[in-house]
Amino acid sequence: MAADQHRVAIVDGLRTPFAKSGTALKDADTLQLAQAVVSELIQRSGIDPALVDRVIYGSVVQDVASPNIAREIVLSTSLPDTVDAYSLTRACATSSQTFVDGAKAIMMGEADVVITGGADSLSKPPVLFTDEFVEVMQSAQAARDLGTRLKALAELRPRDLAPQPPAVADRSTGETMGDGAEKMARLWDIGRDAQDEYALASHQKAVEAWEKGIYDNEVMTLAVPPGYLSTVERDTIPRADTTLDKLASLKPVFDKRHGTVTAGNASPLTDGASALLLMSEQTANRLGLVPRAFLRSWAFAAVDPNWQLLIGPAVATPTALDRAGLTLDDIDVIDVHEAFAAQVLSVKKAFASTEFARDHLGRDRAIGEIPDEKLNLYGGSISLGHPFGATGARQILTMANELARRDSGTALVTQCAAGGLGATVILER
Repeated sequence: MAADQHRVAIVDGLRTPFAKSGTALKDADTLQLAQAVVSELIQRSGIDPALVDRVIYGSVVQDVASPNIAREIVLSTSLPDTVDAYSLTRACATSSQTFVDGAKAIMMGEADVVITGGADSLSKPPVLFTDEFVEVMQSAQAARDLGTRLKALAELRPRDLAPQPPAVADRSTGETMGDGAEKMARLWDIGRDAQDEYALASHQKAVEAWEKGIYDNEVMTLAVPPGYLSTVERDTIPRADTTLDKLASLKPVFDKRHGTVTAGNASPLTDGASALLLMSEQTANRLGLVPRAFLRSWAFAAVDPNWQLLIGPAVATPTALDRAGLTLDDIDVIDVHEAFAAQVLSVKKAFASTEFARDHLGRDRAIGEIPDEKLNLYGGSISLGHPFGATGARQILTMANELARRDSGTALVTQCAAGGLGATVILER
């Protein structure tokens, strides 16, 4: 970074508990989850809301009633109405992108204090109707008298009333994320046993992290709307009773005949929200706040989704390392988004492959081996859950806190994302 650019500090962060969709948080929509976590973050951090210059927030399954969720957050919390806000989406890397956008605003001197993050409620996805239904309803709404309105409504047929759930397939390829994971499992020779063993370890790490108090200060207690009478205090997905036998008993979901990807070795549909408080190092020092970590570098990448839909981390990471002036061996802790066990294990193999580096990265050397003892220390998306828009900030927060506990070091955070995208962020302390 140039000498005249501001060093960006992660001063604080927070997330809601994550819950499997349709369960503990099913009555909270995406905006309610986002409002709750940002409000609590402001209160816990002690920051004067008037000091916040910008909110950058995102979701993947967007609510048509609040398309600019960032602005809605500003208008429904203690933040002044004059705070600038905009929203974005980058699939599963959405809140990594909001984080980088916030950091760039600080580095360019556009802002001193920025709140970033993301949220998704997969319990309350927008449901669409057929084109025929929409056309009839528009005609009925435009009618100037009852007779004309009834005539328009009479055009409806039973088949027109069938709702259309949100698409779960990649539009350009027609493949679901699970289909992509199955393809990568075959390409990289990742068997069912290896996937189940990885998933079991993820749950064991998450359960142990909760027992050790790792997440106590990262996760807020959430009062659940509409009555706010019940509360959720911790993630509901990690399972202490998961065993290899139980995982092995589950049937493949995507390729039912020959597949290896199951509900047990994949991340579940999840509800949740996360947020980060960023500021320039100078501002943090002036306010007497101690940063958890600083941004060192970042990179985003894209590949042909027909090739390997979820290989993005292996393409984005070497660029982020180059920009940081580091090698993989210099990184102390690594957090890879666990969309699927097959995807994480494929990415690990790609990192270590000289052939992959030569053929697909234009490099003579492999990125490097990811040591198991450095990888996803406290579980990941398989065990904690994956609210699409919230995951990147969840990973960044946990790694920033880990560097704060160590009082030194570097952390690498990376995600695959729909459309063949990849994102990598490197933190330091």
